[in-house]
Amino acid sequence: MRPLTEEETKAVFEKLYKFIGKNIKNLIDRPNDPHCFRLHKNKVFYVKEKLMKKATNVARDKLVALGTCIGKLTHTGKFRLTIGALDLISQYAKYKIWVKPSAEMQFLYGNNVLKSGLARITENTPAYTGVVIYNMADIPLGFGVTAKSTNECRNLDPNAVVTFHQADCGEFLRAEDEL
Repeated sequence: MRPLTEEETKAVFEKLYKFIGKNIKNLIDRPNDPHCFRLHKNKVFYVKEKLMKKATNVARDKLVALGTCIGKLTHTGKFRLTIGALDLISQYAKYKIWVKPSAEMQFLYGNNVLKSGLARITENTPAYTGVVIYNMADIPLGFGVTAKSTNECRNLDPNAVVTFHQADCGEFLRAEDEL
């Protein structure tokens, strides 16, 4: 387990910025409970500093995980968020989408959100920005990237894609060996 390099930190923060904007500082600067990002076997973890200091007593090859796995670094150096980041992102999300109960299962099976399944969307959401997808009970289901802005969504065909799927809670079952 090691700290992120400058390039890795930049990739992680750029991806998180798409979803939570300037609230990134709230992830790190917690006055009563400081956290940090650490890399272990190409996975990025969000860890309490107290826990990280205690983990230094464990050998690297024996350490499986530490804290919350929020994503992976690809071989090309790009950062990909995983479903483990949903709790962090949903707390500070700038843009949100709520899906109808009929579209909830479609999203959880890994499909994009269509206009026919869209219940509500945050006002002034731009196109191609990160959003958190909620059900009507305000439970976060996953996250994705908008295909259209809020204004464009009003005039769309019911079968048009509103949000591209990136990760959902169903991933815990579909890809449990990779997480």
